[in-house]
Amino acid sequence: MDIGTIQPVDIDEQMRTAYLDYSMSVIVARALPDARDGLKPVHRRILFAMQELGLRSNTAYKKSAR
Repeated sequence: MDIGTIQPVDIDEQMRTAYLDYSMSVIVARALPDARDGLKPVHRRILFAMQELGLRSNTAYKKSAR
């Protein structure tokens, strides 16, 4: 393929391929839990932030609007 030349593509097939690639990357990266601890990335971030803020089950509660 030469740089600068326009290649005709079937828009239906291109969209189908691009959507499938994107959806598979989302499933693998975000939607499936990790085998090591069973947590999804979003839950791991929440637990990390709670740890950093000192939010533990044995301490007094903290209001969110401080």
